[in-house]
Amino acid sequence: MDALDRKILTQLQMDGRLTVTELAARVQLSVSPCHRRVRDLEREGAIRGYRAVVDPAAVGLNFEALVFATLRWEDRDTVTAFEEAVTAIPNVIQAQRLFGEPDYLVRVATTDLAAYQQLYDQQLARLPGVQRLTSTLVMKHVIDDRPLPE
Repeated sequence: MDALDRKILTQLQMDGRLTVTELAARVQLSVSPCHRRVRDLEREGAIRGYRAVVDPAAVGLNFEALVFATLRWEDRDTVTAFEEAVTAIPNVIQAQRLFGEPDYLVRVATTDLAAYQQLYDQQLARLPGVQRLTSTLVMKHVIDDRPLPE
């Protein structure tokens, strides 16, 4: 991957709906080589896909919490069961396994605090292998969906 590929990736991260002609103009490349590079980036997995970025508030998801999960044991079966169960919860919009404690960071979006409390009691607190959950409420997004650096 060279500097031109990184410029292409930066432009597509900012606007995935660019036509190849628009993209080529922005990175100062002719259309055919630009298209070939985009196809190569897709085939190599640097570009995993394209999607619309939806404003959570626009669809009624006005409340967000970060949940730190610590498991009782970290054996393979417990980790697998936890990850499968957390994946099945639609309100979990991101989950990451961490080194050290806590074991996981889980990002949750709901309509409001009452909906979060219900989700917490009925699903999150019942996740397999959980020893402790700690929630932090998101006050404001300062940086959100920033493109990766070149």
